[in-house]
Amino acid sequence: MRIGKDTRLCMSLAARPGNFGTRFHNYLYGELGLDYVYKAFTTRDLPAAIGGVRALGIRGCAISMPFKEDVIPLVDELAPSAAALRSVNTVVNDDGRLTAYNTDYTAIRLLLERRAVPTDTEFALRGSGGMARAVAGALYDAGFRHGTVLARNEAAGRALAARYGFDWRPEAPGPGARLLVNATPIGMTGGPEAERSAFEERAVAAAGTVFEVVAQPVETPLVGAARAAGVAVITGAEVLVLQAVEQFELYTGVRPDDALVARAAAHARG
Repeated sequence: MRIGKDTRLCMSLAARPGNFGTRFHNYLYGELGLDYVYKAFTTRDLPAAIGGVRALGIRGCAISMPFKEDVIPLVDELAPSAAALRSVNTVVNDDGRLTAYNTDYTAIRLLLERRAVPTDTEFALRGSGGMARAVAGALYDAGFRHGTVLARNEAAGRALAARYGFDWRPEAPGPGARLLVNATPIGMTGGPEAERSAFEERAVAAAGTVFEVVAQPVETPLVGAARAAGVAVITGAEVLVLQAVEQFELYTGVRPDDALVARAAAHARG
């Protein structure tokens, strides 16, 4: 990939950078003939990194854990999705002015609609961080009203539940919820709980749909348990692709068609 003086740069910041975004975005740039390049980074100094985005004219920056909340005071404006959730996964630089978005919310909302999950379904959402806020906001805005936030952090869990009129519990209940959503790092590759499932097998077997937000690996222990029980699954990989498409359009102003997105996703996973 040749980088010229007019090439526009995009990047990602994460505690554990992966290569999906890099491969996905760069594939689309090449296929669409766009003079962009995308790179992944980590940092121990978020303010300096965001200052670099502004000073160096980086067009866009994807934000992953654990920076989704800490980046808020470092930008100039919050788009409605980020402002409502107080969580950011995308920053766009317009001539030095940084605007923050949350495309996770958009992806989650679209997936719930595409899979036609009934809005009267009782749900259990595990987590209380930035991704959990995106899920809770998407659920509420889609019309879901009956559910429980499961969070070890009582203050954060109660606050998230109260915001939308949901219930809170410190640990997962037994079977009951028909929609189970994991918005924690449980099951994530390289994490301390990589071999764990976010929900017990009996709860999974009683569910109608399992929504796993963890994208790496695609087949987390929770996804494996759901497939074994014959339960419908929405994977974190699907969230990852859809939110990346939303980012791509924010950065470039171009919306790739579904066939091209599918090829880019296959390339990125390969």
